[in-house]
Amino acid sequence: MTTETDVAKVSILGKDSIHCGFHLIPYIAQTVLDTLPASTYILITDTNIANLHLASFQDEFLQAIAGRSSPSRFLTHIIPPGETSKSREGKADIEDFLLANKCTRDSVILALGGGVIGDLVGFVAATFMRGVRFVQIPTTLLAMVDSSVGGKTAIDTPAGKNLIGSFWQPEYIFIDAAFLETLPTREFSNGMAEVIKTAAIWNADEFAALEARAAEIFVAIQTPSTNFAGRSIKTRSEAQALLLRVIAASIGVKAHIVTIDERETGLRNLVNFGHTIGHAIEAVLTPAILHGECVAIGMVLEAEVARSLGKLGQVAVGRISRCLKAYNLPVSVADPRIARLPAAKLLTVQRLLDIMRIDKKNSGPQKKIVILSSIGQTAEQKASVVEDAVIAKVLAEAARVIPGRPSHDPVKMATPGSKSISNRALVLAALGSGTCRLRNLLHSDDTQVMMAALQDLKAPPFLFYLGATFEWEDGGETLVVHGGKGQLTVPSAGKEIYLQNAGTAARFLTTVCALAQAGPTSAATTIITGNARMKQRPIGPLVDSLRSNGTTVAYLESEGCLPLSIAPAGLKGGHVQLAASVSSQYVSSILLCAPYAAQEVTLELTGGQVISQPYIDMTIAMMAAFGVQVERLCDPATGRKRDVYRIPRQTYTNPGTYAIESDASSATYPLAIAAITGTRCTVENIGSASLQGDARFATDVLRPMGCEVTQTATETTVQGPPPGQLRALGLIDMEPMTDAFLTASVLAAVAATSPGAERTLRDGSKETTTRIIGIANQRVKECNRIKAMIDELAKFGVETKELDDGLEVYGKPISELREGVSVHCYDDHRVAMAFSVLGTVIKGAILEEKRCVEKTWPNWWDDLENKIGLKVEGVELGDIDDQASGPARNKDASVVIVGMRGSGKSYIGELAASTLGWKFIDADTAFAEKYSEGVREFVRERGWPAFRQAETEMLKEILATHPTECVISLGGGIVETEESRDVLKAYGKVGPVVHVVRHVDEIVAYLGSETSRPAYGEPLSTVYKRREPWFAEVRTHEFINHTGVTIVNGRIEQVPTTFVDGEQLPPEPVRHIREEVARFFGHVTSQKLNLAPNLARGKRSYFLSLTFPDYKPHLSKLEALTAGVDAIEVRVDLLKTPEQLENPSIAIPSLQYVADQVAAIRRETAIPLVFTVRTVSQGGAFPDKAVNEAFELMELGLRLGAEYLDVEITWPRERIHELLKRKSGSQVIASWHDFKGEMKWGGNAVDITYDVADGIGDIIKIVGTASSLDDNVDLYAFVKRKTRRAGSKPILAINMGQPGQMSRILNETFSPVTHPLLPTKAAPGQLSFKEIQNALSLLGALAPKHFYLFGNPIRHSMSPTIHNTTFGLLGLPHVYDIMETDAVDEQIRYSVTAPDFGGASVTIPFKRDIMEYLDELSPEAEAIGAVNTIIPVTTEDGKQILRGDNTDWFGMRAAILARLPETTRTIPAALVIGAGGTARAAVFTLHSLGAQRIYIFNRTRSRAEELVGSVPGANVEVIDALGAWPGDAPRVIIGTVPASATSLDAETGGPLVLPMSLFSPEGGVVVDMAYRPTETPLLKLARTSRTAEVWHTIRGLEVLLEQGYAQFALWTGRRAPREAVGKEVWKKYLGQTTD
Repeated sequence: MTTETDVAKVSILGKDSIHCGFHLIPYIAQTVLDTLPASTYILITDTNIANLHLASFQDEFLQAIAGRSSPSRFLTHIIPPGETSKSREGKADIEDFLLANKCTRDSVILALGGGVIGDLVGFVAATFMRGVRFVQIPTTLLAMVDSSVGGKTAIDTPAGKNLIGSFWQPEYIFIDAAFLETLPTREFSNGMAEVIKTAAIWNADEFAALEARAAEIFVAIQTPSTNFAGRSIKTRSEAQALLLRVIAASIGVKAHIVTIDERETGLRNLVNFGHTIGHAIEAVLTPAILHGECVAIGMVLEAEVARSLGKLGQVAVGRISRCLKAYNLPVSVADPRIARLPAAKLLTVQRLLDIMRIDKKNSGPQKKIVILSSIGQTAEQKASVVEDAVIAKVLAEAARVIPGRPSHDPVKMATPGSKSISNRALVLAALGSGTCRLRNLLHSDDTQVMMAALQDLKAPPFLFYLGATFEWEDGGETLVVHGGKGQLTVPSAGKEIYLQNAGTAARFLTTVCALAQAGPTSAATTIITGNARMKQRPIGPLVDSLRSNGTTVAYLESEGCLPLSIAPAGLKGGHVQLAASVSSQYVSSILLCAPYAAQEVTLELTGGQVISQPYIDMTIAMMAAFGVQVERLCDPATGRKRDVYRIPRQTYTNPGTYAIESDASSATYPLAIAAITGTRCTVENIGSASLQGDARFATDVLRPMGCEVTQTATETTVQGPPPGQLRALGLIDMEPMTDAFLTASVLAAVAATSPGAERTLRDGSKETTTRIIGIANQRVKECNRIKAMIDELAKFGVETKELDDGLEVYGKPISELREGVSVHCYDDHRVAMAFSVLGTVIKGAILEEKRCVEKTWPNWWDDLENKIGLKVEGVELGDIDDQASGPARNKDASVVIVGMRGSGKSYIGELAASTLGWKFIDADTAFAEKYSEGVREFVRERGWPAFRQAETEMLKEILATHPTECVISLGGGIVETEESRDVLKAYGKVGPVVHVVRHVDEIVAYLGSETSRPAYGEPLSTVYKRREPWFAEVRTHEFINHTGVTIVNGRIEQVPTTFVDGEQLPPEPVRHIREEVARFFGHVTSQKLNLAPNLARGKRSYFLSLTFPDYKPHLSKLEALTAGVDAIEVRVDLLKTPEQLENPSIAIPSLQYVADQVAAIRRETAIPLVFTVRTVSQGGAFPDKAVNEAFELMELGLRLGAEYLDVEITWPRERIHELLKRKSGSQVIASWHDFKGEMKWGGNAVDITYDVADGIGDIIKIVGTASSLDDNVDLYAFVKRKTRRAGSKPILAINMGQPGQMSRILNETFSPVTHPLLPTKAAPGQLSFKEIQNALSLLGALAPKHFYLFGNPIRHSMSPTIHNTTFGLLGLPHVYDIMETDAVDEQIRYSVTAPDFGGASVTIPFKRDIMEYLDELSPEAEAIGAVNTIIPVTTEDGKQILRGDNTDWFGMRAAILARLPETTRTIPAALVIGAGGTARAAVFTLHSLGAQRIYIFNRTRSRAEELVGSVPGANVEVIDALGAWPGDAPRVIIGTVPASATSLDAETGGPLVLPMSLFSPEGGVVVDMAYRPTETPLLKLARTSRTAEVWHTIRGLEVLLEQGYAQFALWTGRRAPREAVGKEVWKKYLGQTTD
């Protein structure tokens, strides 16, 4: 059967071998069989394409072969899809198939598929039998227009892509555009990048068509063709014809170039436009980002390189960017599709340059890039050599202006078109009737956003483009707008209008969208949205006005801000009221759309002073140019103009041509450079006749500053005074030109000469003051510009003051400004360009976020160099020296404590100083000493202002004289003055400023009895509220001094455990605030970092992931929950306030709630915390888009002294960079979670993820999702490969899900674990600590160890119960036995050298005898002279030695600290009863506790005297009688003699009678080391004495437990489950006692 098929043929290398059409499969079969006779035809494809098209090819070929009665064979071979098949192994697989099927040299191979298939099969054809014929049948657009054309074939190797291959031309290339109907839209766009590239280098007309007809081209692939429509010309739709023409034209260009330069010696380089940089980006981002997407970004960047070299204009760059966006292609690495990828953080300038170094186009080290000279034309007929510095400047995210005199002085230039006028002109022309040519339109982000939005409001093609259309003339210099007569259509469902941070577009389009009408494919409403900052900028007054006029507008997120949902109801009109005191753009928005209202509009402006009247006048003047006359009404009585406007109903009439003025705000920057450098600059197209208020900048700002200004109607010239001679302005009202205040501010910073007499301020201000007013609206622009200027000028050392509607700047000589400053630009073009002016005279100033200038002057940095003559360098932000942040923090820097009076500053400060061994300074005491009177008296006599000033000076003096190793507690009101706050903020860059936080109710209760300081004179709550933000401003850390639980004597109140028999057991020791103070201040000063010791190579570490919404009800479970683990993960995203539990829509817990939760845990345990804010996309509950809130919480974690901070590497790079500056002693876990299961442990993506995390964190965390056990094997191999490198960081690598549990078992670093007591698991597949230990044991990865107790007699010892219970509870496979011998004999010596020896306890009588068999002793064992613990230790060289330690003293110390009242800060005296080995340990214990005197009593005095010098530094005194003290009575008593040796009654007891006078009325702690009987005489005496209420008793078994827990930790590195073990031990002990 003959099938009518029309094809377009394209010639290459002299043959019409490229055939283009639709539904070509029958045509392909006929053509191949007719013209390429062969014994065998082999079609090779992949599984994806086979499912779609293989059956059709088989049917056609087999039928055609049968119809010819041919003996030829038709074979098919299917390979796996994807780049991995394009390998040596993949090639060999195909060759083996060919050989197995006895294919010969006359065979023809058909490659059906995308670029991978074409490259691979082509290379097979080139080498099989030394070359066989082959046919390309590409199925993707990218392959059709690029890889299939030209004869390049190749495979990949581990060293890189396409490094092994050949040139081998196909006999045919069949381009079947019908295949594209099954191609995903993203893949189609991927191919369109190459189409656009070809047009950009070769054909301007074709490029213009691509710009204008994107929507039509998409229609061709989105509308399936039925009944083979398109196969013939007569059945081909207009959209199909357009698509085929575009494809054929692109192929034609490449075919022409290949014909001239087949082997890529010069001209063929041109098709690599965008590829030099694009390939480098692709090397980092593959496979997540497609080839065409990377090339699209590369095209924009390489066009910018051409612009930087002065070869290409901004118009062309803008057109390329706009065209690519029209096909849904990214144009920047900041595109959200790319920025969210971990690999995006590896797109550093140096990495990209390094990758570009191996580009095949290069000549040695010189890099080559295709340089455009215009759309459709290149500067050379080959790639051009470009210096690295030029490429780096384009790629860098920051810029540095090199100070100097502009080399092009005198400068004459034009600035880009006015943003304000461009946006208004676009709206007017789009709404108008007729065609309008807009000249000098600004080509920038803002105008592109506006144009794109107006296109989105156009009806789809089948409705004949109802709405405005755009096209370009004069190479893009002129925009032709065909007006839509106000006819707009709501976009289709799912389409949002994204406005980035374009405030003008957002305000104008809010009303424009109200004019839109519903179409057949429209959504219910029009949704306009923007980036994070745009969602903060106000639009409420405009929405209120529209709502009151009948328009339905809904806020989709925050009230008063975007995103908005706008219903298609039209604009009602009539009398409209609008509050216009915030933004004139609200007014212009309604004015521009008012002619299309249902009724004539009378617009009344309310709310007081109208802001920026010149911009309203501009709008009215432009409306007049488009045929609509707006009448401003006057007061009939006075004739004065009112803020009321009448706008007639009519359609705009577009003028044939409308010339857009240059931007007057932008003109301020080159004019200011002339002013600051003492040079001359003329700006064209801006003069006295301008519509823009900023045109007055030269006359109203620069002339008073000492510049010579000449201004005509259309031109402005400025000659600056000699450098350094600018005059301050005094008072200036910049309300008519608010955007220009930033430029004025940077000039004012170096205006060190007094203003003219007529401008001098008469209020006592500094002579060099410039006071700018009338700019309040600048707080709600792209950022709070007033605050931005204040903060960034401060980095240069420039003082400022914020005013209600402006600011003051105090000028100083240029030489006094700080150099090397890094300026944060807040993503605000005006901030960046203003500070670039300052950069022309200040060395080393870096402008971050340099691309933000694209909003209004995309080529600013190029024009600065090429037109003004100042060199600009690119700067990589990661390489910036943070000198602007001040000197690095000193480890020994003094700690400053601030907080409300009554918050506990002095108490906490004294404890901190004590634990650190530093000096404590109370500022109030120091103040009283200096002024010889207290604060109360000083204030009463001299008043608060005098005190505040004196207090500030005192602060400076203390910091100057005590810079290190001090803890300084300041008065609560130190933050009341700005000067003191500045001092504290400056100090916070070198040392910790700790804010002690306490609940206001607790403070009120405390201050009711405090009298040492003057009364506030106002409610405490008012003072608290006022000071809170000031404390937040100055603090670097927070210590929470409240938890909401009951505190008794400095300890959390707990209820003792009671057994069934009613026997009350001693409670588990509670944690003192002293311990938390020691942990916190040790950590934040880095004096003693509280990090997990098991987080080391060769050890296993774990953290428990808490999943409670509120920790406080579960604090009693914490000890059991954390047994065995090394840290606790605080999952902030899972915390829920009571309000959140009632209202699930509240997704984020408050900072206060999180801080209180952390504080509650800190009161319970010193275990390190992992502070985690896990987002939804990473498997958590925190909103992905709440970036600011997440970083506020992470900064809170650092302030609270969290030891570890989990930071997702997907967060914005600059925010992570800022966070890392604040981490101090905390460590960062750089984490990435693949919940979708897309990551493969053997792929390139995980290597990139690892590199990103390696550059951010101290610990690397990568979490995948396992679908099979093999995924765990791959993971294990990945970890081994990474940890094999010297200096590699700890890595936590696991798989989620049931199949991934093996990875959790084998992971060594911080394995996240769960516990049966938790309500839920934090992640699927989590195991408990015990489950992992059991599994490790079964796998043979945790060898069972044997532990012993050596001594005699020991058969009733509790130690086996302690340790075997612990092993069982934690799932450890170890055993603890007793070994009772008469001496340290061969049996003991054999046991301690056995391979399975895990450790041993040693008791009497071997504590000294064992020492000679040990290799080393701990300092404590050396000092005590006895060993009770043996630990096998493996040295660095792999040798095992035996180490002796002593935990007796630790057990005593821990038990005493747990009972010692918190108010007992020092121990003036203590007593030890006895003089044996235990007494020696007791002396050591008391000395470690700081006991000032230690009394020893023993029946045999000579034995006691032996202990006097036993512990170096201890003040030991022997006494002859108990109760007769030579000094202070003891506050701690330790009995070390057997209970049988003591008595309470001389007549019936033993030899040592204990008197009642032992226990002083001051109270304290008494310990009896004998643990039988249950109550010894010593403890009974304490319980029954008159002072029993103030004496706390400790039984010997309690000490045994404490020292046992310490032994267990020394042996295993693990924390024992104290409560459960304690219960078991007490149960057995009481049972033995009963027996």
